[in-house]
Amino acid sequence: MTHRTDARMADGRALHYFDESGPGRVPPPDPRELPPVEHASVMRLDVLTGEWVAIAAHRMSRTHLPPADECPLCPAGRGSAPSEIPAEDYDVVVFDNRFPSFAPTVLDVASEVDGDPLWPQRPATGRCEVVCFTSDHDAAFSSLPVGRVRTVIDAWADRTAALSALPGVEQVFPFENRGTEIGVTLQHPHGQIYAYPFVTPRTTQLLDRAADHRRRTGRDLFADVLDAERRAASRVVIDAARWTAYVPAAARWPVEAHLVPHRAVPDFTGLTGEERDELAVVYRDLLGRMESFHGPGGEDPPYVAGWHQAPVRTGRDLTRLHLQLFSLRRAPGRLKYLAGSESAMGAWVNDAAPERIAARLREVGP
Repeated sequence: MTHRTDARMADGRALHYFDESGPGRVPPPDPRELPPVEHASVMRLDVLTGEWVAIAAHRMSRTHLPPADECPLCPAGRGSAPSEIPAEDYDVVVFDNRFPSFAPTVLDVASEVDGDPLWPQRPATGRCEVVCFTSDHDAAFSSLPVGRVRTVIDAWADRTAALSALPGVEQVFPFENRGTEIGVTLQHPHGQIYAYPFVTPRTTQLLDRAADHRRRTGRDLFADVLDAERRAASRVVIDAARWTAYVPAAARWPVEAHLVPHRAVPDFTGLTGEERDELAVVYRDLLGRMESFHGPGGEDPPYVAGWHQAPVRTGRDLTRLHLQLFSLRRAPGRLKYLAGSESAMGAWVNDAAPERIAARLREVGP
């Protein structure tokens, strides 16, 4: 059973320890002298797309790829630099990001850019949390014990519930970026959780498609996709009792897989103990296959592991919790760049056949 202990950092940010060994942790004080967190995040509406764009100029000064002995995510005392985590060791830790894209502080922001109603503007309120998966700086998520993966899942569920309950939060998104090619600025194994003040464009599009499918057929779009992928089987990578991993028929990335629960569950909080137990095994397995896809090469595979959850207040019956895992490495030493068609027009071209991607992911499994 996972036990949570709450603490505060020197600048007032929240810090949560998730321990596997039982209750009783006494959080050590944060010895640092830190100024209050300052941010200037605003959101401006792109009137051409109807999408909100967060502008977080303060993030330009965030920590960028420090040497291992100055890692701020390692436990206190392991390096020469002060740690964000004052404990000498930990299992899983979650804390408020010091450089958040979305933050609880309400700024005095003009409601319009340049006083023009064409461009609405508002503070980028919300939350951004950092999730440290292990105290081991050199580990990877796929190398964690199954029990530790289960603790991370419990932490995701805990934070999803807490963040969803905050005023103004519309969607909670846990994710991991791995690899400098993705834009990772800290090498320690960690992920993030964004609590958005709006429903994201990807989810809005998904809800629109799911609603249209239900009007036309009376059925659940995710259930129909899952059933079709399992019937075809050619793109299925892992078929477990409660979860299935498959390469989507219209995969966009050189390596991409979705991991979907068989039961319609809107977010992590709805998973049963049995579903969490199996997820810990299947998710670690899938990440290991991703890392082995291109064979031994000594390079950390760049990937994004994004957990899509239903919005807090709308469309919870139209979508379900699911993982979108993808890598932009199309071959050893070669990346897929989002050039003209993808970046400018949003029209994707994939050089890899989804069926071949799935076959390779099956080949490199345990």
